[in-house]
Amino acid sequence: MIMSKHLLLLISLLCLWFSTFAREGMWVPVLLHQNISEMNEMGFQLSADDVYSINQASLNDAIVLFGHGCTGELISPDGLLVTNHHCGFGQIQSHSSVEHDYLSDGFWAMSREQELLNPGLSVTFLVEMREVTDAVLEGCDTIGDEALKQDKIRENIAIITNEAVAGTHYEALVKPFYEGNQYYLFINERFTDVRLVGAPPSAIGKFGGDTDNWMWPRHTGDFSLFRIYAGSDNKPADYSPDNVPYRSKKFFPINIAGINEGDFTMVFGYPGTTHQYLYSEAVKQILEQRNPNRIAIRDEKLKIMGNAMEADRATRIQYAAKYASTSNAWKKWQGESKGLVRLNAVAVKIDEEKEFAEWVNQSLERKGKYGNVLGTFEKQYADLLPYQKAKDYFDEIVMRGTDSYKVYSRLAYLLRDNEKLDTVAEMEFLSLHFKDFDTNVDQNIFVSLFAKYYNETAARFVPNALLALINNKNLEKELAKCHEKSILNNNGELSRLIKNADLEKLNKNLSGDVLFNLFGSMVKVYYDSIFPRYQEINRQIDANQKRYMAALLEKEKGKMLFPNANLTMRVTYGKVEGYRPADGVNYKYYTTLDGIIEKDNPEIYDYSVPERLKKLYRDRDFGHYANSNGNIPVCFTASNHTTGGNSGSPVINAKGHLIGINFDRCWEGTMSDIMFDPDKCRNISIDTRYMLFLIDKFAGATYLLNEMEIVE
Repeated sequence: MIMSKHLLLLISLLCLWFSTFAREGMWVPVLLHQNISEMNEMGFQLSADDVYSINQASLNDAIVLFGHGCTGELISPDGLLVTNHHCGFGQIQSHSSVEHDYLSDGFWAMSREQELLNPGLSVTFLVEMREVTDAVLEGCDTIGDEALKQDKIRENIAIITNEAVAGTHYEALVKPFYEGNQYYLFINERFTDVRLVGAPPSAIGKFGGDTDNWMWPRHTGDFSLFRIYAGSDNKPADYSPDNVPYRSKKFFPINIAGINEGDFTMVFGYPGTTHQYLYSEAVKQILEQRNPNRIAIRDEKLKIMGNAMEADRATRIQYAAKYASTSNAWKKWQGESKGLVRLNAVAVKIDEEKEFAEWVNQSLERKGKYGNVLGTFEKQYADLLPYQKAKDYFDEIVMRGTDSYKVYSRLAYLLRDNEKLDTVAEMEFLSLHFKDFDTNVDQNIFVSLFAKYYNETAARFVPNALLALINNKNLEKELAKCHEKSILNNNGELSRLIKNADLEKLNKNLSGDVLFNLFGSMVKVYYDSIFPRYQEINRQIDANQKRYMAALLEKEKGKMLFPNANLTMRVTYGKVEGYRPADGVNYKYYTTLDGIIEKDNPEIYDYSVPERLKKLYRDRDFGHYANSNGNIPVCFTASNHTTGGNSGSPVINAKGHLIGINFDRCWEGTMSDIMFDPDKCRNISIDTRYMLFLIDKFAGATYLLNEMEIVE
């Protein structure tokens, strides 16, 4: 039988994936049977089928994509799942008010009737995954134009996904691997009735706040509990009081025997995005343009929000989730840049590219296929530079800058599709939006960021509507005026017009609204002058990256090259271990409750330890959750290769027991999305003993432990 070239490529890729073990790497679980012997040598005691199987219940059946960017895992047969506090933060915040401040006080349902519904939240199980490269690329060989080729790929993918789930309630998607040299089909089951069960107060779940974020040592109880509900047939169902807890196919036993340095660990989850095979100029642009610009923009926004939150408790509640969301990437980018500089990443990439060029030039065949790859990158990234800056400024200042833009976007869509007005949905949107909105805060952000856009963006990307505000006047004063007078920030007037379905008057008001028109002009410039060219250049880069990746796979045959993360299920494994962040500094692999008490400072919100936790500490009321030294373990580090999306991922020991919930990486290792350093890259997890201690002793929700399987 003659094998297709795509099948031959797949076989080659499989050999590459599993040829050598390294702590670096995020591996596709369906292929672990080819690497399980090395995992077993490290101490893992389960089989590949125990990890992933479509024929029997396996660990993957206990893992969910939580929302759209976190991981969660089941810890009981009744659909109880755990994820991070910061992953559930938006839901916790949405249920909070000054009267019921679940952010400050925590929330614990003492019965299933008290569990809180979370509209819009879903969890997704992987049912099956399989390789579909040949089907995706069918008919593409004869298409020279890259845009047309991508159209054909999308057409093929639509056929594949539709056929895969026809007649079922499942959902399907196809994702590229190795920059489009390989494709996988994922069949999923999504549940939308997901209820909040418990969450510690932010003083525990977010202990250390943004000061400690991305840092080690860490003392954060970063977990929250939810429960999946289903119809009586155990299938997904919209919310109904008749729904019942989901009957789990598989859930994780929770181990409280403890951990030791060198123990095997495995992290299962949905890592979001990595860029391990970037060209040197791309890394240089990240260091010299992208990260500095984005950091500076968020500096302004965080300063304004932070000052307002410090001055007023209600504002703190309103903006807590927004502040956390803004600061997360802001701090990560800073650590990433520092790590890339320390690793001399640009020079390392240049050296790799010199070696690559030498390899290409050793063969006429390779010169024909890959000879112009590096030169093409050079031109493409030079072309991209101004459009990348413009896009980053639009994303950070317009799209993510102010809450007013969210209202603009909603109304602009509504007016384009005015025959489908859903009054109830629009009123609900306005209610939720203005619940967490402060006009002064939003205005200050708007004025600061839009002045920054005008002063720092190329003139060709500044719309006439923004130029019109200047006209020899004070720009910041004019920006403040247009924000203050806009109907976008007038809840009463907007609600009245929407409730009465008076779209004609709404349209009339908006047509003369300076802020609405300014947003519209910014969007028009973006889609007319920035995004099309940005997209075109990136499409060219992607095509060249595919060739570069194919060449690397050919060049490095017999070595381990893992596929970049793309928010699909992956497994990474390593061991429990500390690290040395700097000369003379040696971090242990764990922290304890002692450290929380040492950091206690009632004057600082992020370090104010709840009195109940301090009393438990003073009384040494630790139950059977203490370690061998008689203290409560809090967090630990391990050498698993993780990234965004792994938040909430289970950290599993050699027996497949849950020993931790992953929630962060150390700051010195945040460049791991681009370049992994086994000496510095560490994932940070909450120890499950601390989680159980809090549920039992702190919250008094001991009944929840009765549905878990706890092993020693």
